[in-house]
Amino acid sequence: MVIYSILIILLILILISIFDIFFLYGLVSTFLFIVLLPFYYIVRVISGKFLYGWKEKLGFFKAPDLGDKVIMYHGVSVGEVIALENLIKKTKEVFPDYKIVVTTGTKTGQEIALKKYSGVADYITYFPFDITYCVHSFLNKIRPTVVLIAETELWPVFASSCKRRKIALYCINGRMSDSTFSIYKKFSFFFGIVLSKYTKVLTQSEIDMQKLLAIGAPKDRTSVMKNLKFDVKKSDETVDLGQDGYRVIIAGSTHKGEDEIILKIFKEKKEKYNDIKLLLVPRHMQRLPKITEILDDMGLNYGLRSADDKFTQKDVIILDTMGELSKMYSICSFAFIGGSFNKTGGHNPLEATVYDKPTITGPSIHNFRDIYWLLSRSDAGKIVKTPEQLSEHIERLLSDEEFYKKACNDCHTIFQEQQGALDVVISELKTLLNKEG
Repeated sequence: MVIYSILIILLILILISIFDIFFLYGLVSTFLFIVLLPFYYIVRVISGKFLYGWKEKLGFFKAPDLGDKVIMYHGVSVGEVIALENLIKKTKEVFPDYKIVVTTGTKTGQEIALKKYSGVADYITYFPFDITYCVHSFLNKIRPTVVLIAETELWPVFASSCKRRKIALYCINGRMSDSTFSIYKKFSFFFGIVLSKYTKVLTQSEIDMQKLLAIGAPKDRTSVMKNLKFDVKKSDETVDLGQDGYRVIIAGSTHKGEDEIILKIFKEKKEKYNDIKLLLVPRHMQRLPKITEILDDMGLNYGLRSADDKFTQKDVIILDTMGELSKMYSICSFAFIGGSFNKTGGHNPLEATVYDKPTITGPSIHNFRDIYWLLSRSDAGKIVKTPEQLSEHIERLLSDEEFYKKACNDCHTIFQEQQGALDVVISELKTLLNKEG
């Protein structure tokens, strides 16, 4: 058995020495893709999760003639697409001669991109499958001058293809969770080669930079840019939920189990503070029937945003519309950020912090660890371990006026200190594109 293992390893090494490692990767991944795609598609259909954008991901799409000056941004899903908003708009302003292409990896990401960028981007589509044919078809049609991928998606075939075509490839707002790092570290030899294809790797924090360096990112082309999410702007849209005269608590992006927690606490506080209201924002709308059942069982008076219900008649309003959460934080007193009392890893608290509104989160925060670390150093953000601690902190925010004012001021201070990532990326583009020109 040992001899066979050694022979297999030697064979692999010989093949790598004869062929490009990405050629072998592309060959194997293409074979597996062809074999497994029909089964994957059937499973998705049976489960009701259809493979949206599959034609575009396969390279079967007709793109407009974008010319030879194209800046492409990729954000896999909703969070990344939203984080790119101000950067994409600034790019259009600074580089008016360039076409803007935005790609996503998910249906919800595509919907948000179409909603936010239809008047900014010249073309919006799906990112290709990391299969040789799909990537080549995509690049032949889009012909980007530079590609900027938000956060840390490492696609070997795409990276190698960009390098061969002399397309500048950037990782921006790069981050790496502990779980992802532990996996990538085991294959650092391979991912180091992938990262060597990148023009620059720009990370959210020092911690993220060290992780990427540990898996092989080039030292001379890897640096900290801070976090694009701190470069968010307040919405210009006005919100009217009949909130005047009330203190609104927002429970944003809640997951299964968290609605029960926050509704129980709200009902208890409502008996003491008659002026409070709750805007409940489930992360997944398919849970709406269960949530309304909980509200009925608790005897809470509730309405729906889609029905244009107001706080003048309702104590709880469920935000059951898409893309409105960020602007809703402008009307709240403070917010509980969901996805943090399970293993989800939390959601972005900065959508509330930008309005100088304090946030509270449960213990599961690994997706936004560095942001929560910054917020929790002051009173801008509070990490609680239990529902009891959540109730206690909500009580303090409601009852201690001086503490609440300080928490709001701390939000403002942190935002001022952390902004600047957008300017770093624009500066990189100026250097690159002026050189290209």
